[in-house]
Amino acid sequence: MSTYRIQFLPADLTVEADADQPVETRDGLPGSILALALKNHLEIDHACGGVCACSTCHVIVKEGFDSLSEASENEEDMLDNAPGVTLQSRLACQAVADGSSDLVVEIPHWNRNLVSEGH
Repeated sequence: MSTYRIQFLPADLTVEADADQPVETRDGLPGSILALALKNHLEIDHACGGVCACSTCHVIVKEGFDSLSEASENEEDMLDNAPGVTLQSRLACQAVADGSSDLVVEIPHWNRNLVSEGH
C-alpha cells in the first residue's frame, strides 16, 4: 500500500497521499507531514523553513507512527527543545510516511498558525 490518508487534528482535515509520489514544497522533506499540510492549505509553524533547525513544527502522531521514517539524531536533538514532547512526537518537516498505514496527526495549539494575512 503506498496510498494512505492523513488526518490533521484538531482541524479535522483528512487528505490522501501517495508515498510513491511524494508532495514537494519549498519547506520540509518531500512527502513530509509539513509538505502535505502546506499543500492542503493547513499552516503549521515552521520558523526555520522546514530544514530541521528548530522545533516549531512539532506534531504528535496519534496513529500510524511506525509507518514514518526513522527520526535522525538531529531531529531528536531539536525535539528536546519542543514543549509538550511525547513518545509519539515528531518534527513535521522531517517525518515522511512509507504508505503502509493511515496517519492521525495532532497539531498542538502552540504550533497552529491561526493568522491569515492578506485575506
